[in-house]
Amino acid sequence: MNKPALLIIDMQNDFVREGAPMQMPGAEQIIANVRAVLEMFRHYDHPVFHVVRIHRSDGSDVEIFRHEIFKKVPFTVEGTSGSGIIDELMPTEREYIIRKNRMSAFMNTDLDLLLRSLGIDTVFVTGIQTPNCIRTTVFDAAAFGYHTVLVEDAVAARDASVHQANLHDMANIGTVIVQKDAVCDLISS
Repeated sequence: MNKPALLIIDMQNDFVREGAPMQMPGAEQIIANVRAVLEMFRHYDHPVFHVVRIHRSDGSDVEIFRHEIFKKVPFTVEGTSGSGIIDELMPTEREYIIRKNRMSAFMNTDLDLLLRSLGIDTVFVTGIQTPNCIRTTVFDAAAFGYHTVLVEDAVAARDASVHQANLHDMANIGTVIVQKDAVCDLISS
């Protein structure tokens, strides 16, 4: 690992906050750990990418299996407070914001281009939700040839057994699974 970057996935008001339209149980509990990892990356001046899901107000860019949900309760609509990154993780001017409308942070975005332009060889992944956006991003990162580190206590899912099964599956493709307390040693050398 020569040059790491941090990916913070979907830590947005509509997914995290109590009573939000798509609130993900467990998201509030990982904020402090995601913040701790973010502060480590900032301290060592490593690149940070805030990956956010943004949709058009008419829902035309929502996945087909979410059309009915979006019609009833629009979520992460461009320009709304719900689409915003939570205050605790607010990006600085030097950090990147990657907009996506699918699960993977790599699909139809410029993430891979930016990582390669910056010489990044390793991505650390945090955020929500483990079996969807986290998993697809991790698998795509591996497919694109990045060393991938998942910060276990800085990711969450609705269902604990599904969360654990996905961690096991990601570990089996070579993803390094660590706790937030191990991140500093990995990125400081």
